[in-house]
Amino acid sequence: MKTIVINTGTEILLGDVLNTHLAFIAREIFQFGLRIDEQRAIPDGDAIQTALADVSSWAEIVFVTGGLGPTSDDITRELVAGYLQLPLVENPIVREAIRSRLAARRIPITKRIWRQALVPAGAEVLPNENGTAPGLYLRTKINPAVPSPHLFLLPGPPRELQPMFRNFVAPVLHRITAELKKDAMRIFRIANMGESIIERKIGDLVFAIPGIELGYCARPGEVDVRIIGSAEAVAQAEKIIREKLSNAIFSASDESLAAVLIRLLSEGGQTLALAESCTGGFLADQITNVPGASKVFVAGYVTYSNEEKIRTLGVSCESIEKFGAVSEQVATEMAEGIRIRTGATHGIATTGVAGPSGGSADKPVGTVFVGLSSENQPARCEKFFFPSDRETFKQLVAQRAFDLLRKRLME
Repeated sequence: MKTIVINTGTEILLGDVLNTHLAFIAREIFQFGLRIDEQRAIPDGDAIQTALADVSSWAEIVFVTGGLGPTSDDITRELVAGYLQLPLVENPIVREAIRSRLAARRIPITKRIWRQALVPAGAEVLPNENGTAPGLYLRTKINPAVPSPHLFLLPGPPRELQPMFRNFVAPVLHRITAELKKDAMRIFRIANMGESIIERKIGDLVFAIPGIELGYCARPGEVDVRIIGSAEAVAQAEKIIREKLSNAIFSASDESLAAVLIRLLSEGGQTLALAESCTGGFLADQITNVPGASKVFVAGYVTYSNEEKIRTLGVSCESIEKFGAVSEQVATEMAEGIRIRTGATHGIATTGVAGPSGGSADKPVGTVFVGLSSENQPARCEKFFFPSDRETFKQLVAQRAFDLLRKRLME
């Protein structure tokens, strides 16, 4: 079924708001045998009617996001109702839900609030458990006089749209796509291996499987390998991928490398502490973004200056003077120091030259040392070279650091 996403909101086109709806909806609808055929971002106002007129002759499912709130620029329901030539009728259940929510939060009620209780005749209300504006489902050809696809009107805020989609849109999609053929899909997340190398290892072998679709998505420090096809074809492809890429695969789900690390540490009853210099707390940020990190993450120190490396971590003055702060010796001492001082099972340290200045002939911008210290195991340190912008540099260093510990935990 041809599927379209229409994102409304002038703020999207001005770049004030990041549009995350396409990625979310695309992932959620795959299970129903659907894929996004086209996406449009349009400004607030009459553009919604123009867009609907343009796609209604060929689209079968259309998701419209935004414009369902109480303010003057929230006119999606009115414009859609006008396009479909349907009267708007106040829904008493929606009105009471709005009144109850605002009363519980002691929010003053204005006349404009009640616009959100208006529903096009024949539409199905999609409850909003995280806001006041309900979503709406209008079945295909709801008004026989106006050609129209299945229409889903959804609120703009992701914290409202996403639970509404999973709880109330998904059952409708299950009903209207019951007869569609559903492909299987698997995604494998590969750490610290370029996509050209991955393709060389698996590309020809996977493409030899009839009916398989293979794709790659590269990000700093990782590549997603995506396979789509029948259950049998996907199973064949998965066997090849696992054999050829082995422990470079850190996840076959949506888990980040940091999340995998938290899970492995939790399963082993082990803990982690971090000592960062050039990454400035980025590793700690990634770790603490994972639910459950508090069970395993002991502490994170940003020791940016040489003095703090010495005072806080116990790095020796002699090592810094002889080898420099960016060195194998200092990275190792930082990792050992943070582990011993915090009592963690493992300590990770980073020290390097993020740039764009500060490099030298023997340690150019992009040079970094990652130290790893673990109880009852010899400390180790690895040197890497990531000549890139500061943000990408931090991402690459984090991926390498986390993967060093992941592989140690899997030994």
